[in-house]
Amino acid sequence: MAEPVRVRRLTDQEGQRLQQIVRRGDSSSVRYRRAMMLLASAGGNRVPVIAQLVQADEDTVRDVIHRFNEIGLACLDPQWAGGRPRLLSPDDEDFVVQTATTRPAKLGQPFTRWSLRKLAAYLRRVHGRVIRIGREALRCLLARRGITFQRTKTWKESTDPERDAKLDRIEHVLENFPDRTFAFDEFGPLGIRPTGGSCWAEQGRPNRVPATYHRTHGVTYFHGCYSVGDDTLWGVNRRRKGAANTLAALKSIRAARPDGAPIYVILDNLSAHKGTKIRAWAKKSKVELCFTPTNASWANPIEAHFGPLRQFTLANSHHPNHTVQTRALHVYLRWRNANARHPDVLAAQRKERARIRSEKGIRWGGRPVTEAA
Repeated sequence: MAEPVRVRRLTDQEGQRLQQIVRRGDSSSVRYRRAMMLLASAGGNRVPVIAQLVQADEDTVRDVIHRFNEIGLACLDPQWAGGRPRLLSPDDEDFVVQTATTRPAKLGQPFTRWSLRKLAAYLRRVHGRVIRIGREALRCLLARRGITFQRTKTWKESTDPERDAKLDRIEHVLENFPDRTFAFDEFGPLGIRPTGGSCWAEQGRPNRVPATYHRTHGVTYFHGCYSVGDDTLWGVNRRRKGAANTLAALKSIRAARPDGAPIYVILDNLSAHKGTKIRAWAKKSKVELCFTPTNASWANPIEAHFGPLRQFTLANSHHPNHTVQTRALHVYLRWRNANARHPDVLAAQRKERARIRSEKGIRWGGRPVTEAA
């Protein structure tokens, strides 16, 4: 049996970049959808689930995953065709890219970054190689080679000494126990304010939401739970993060599998997730807590599903209070769970799980499970 198609293990930089694109959106819909595919695959989601999540063909998802495994994050950028023949040789283009990505101070120039004008002027007077190129052609060349003008950023490398062991454990439970694996996380704070987004509108007449400077409703945090096997997402809004709210969420996850068999919950290592009471309850209730490594929350399967939740309920919204905002989240979650997979697929999965429980003699609700269950 062929191995399922999935992305290779992400580096910390790749995981954080994909998470940033999915959470904040991107000006390019192609980059946004491809980033969602990769993050969902890194979180253990299978190709049919990802295809339904982004409304794409399964072959497209597989192509993106294979392309990422070959060239990394460069696969996010579409390869547009067309244009006149290039005037510079491939070797000249490589030299331009190398120069643009080298700090000017290392090349004896008295500034900390290149502008197009300074870079073009420098290339015209390089000893032993003269490259004559205009500013617009230079900009297009750099864009075509994936070099853009952007802010310098810092990265948080995972310093977790058990990074590989934790990622191995997460991959193991996702591969071997998907029907008994869940994910938990929070996002927020969620304030009551008009939030910009995107929508279809007549050209030159964008849809607008009002601005506000008086925010007197406080904030909430969405506590989300995701069933990997059922592809089901649910959650609740709380006024704050805390061990008590985490424990309540874990109990709701345990209630989703009340047969008493062990379950696995993937979550990050926030202090509110691993208190003494939580660990004691988990041990007693046969719940294994699989923590993601420090600064590697991208390994949590729920992260890819938070992106659409934000885009379709919070972005481009103007909720008057937290009650209405929470109701909108729950209405979307009901719609999402009803449309996550084809009903025939879900029915077949439920029937298969019932058959396995019956063969193993697992009891559900105090009675032996049959296929009719």
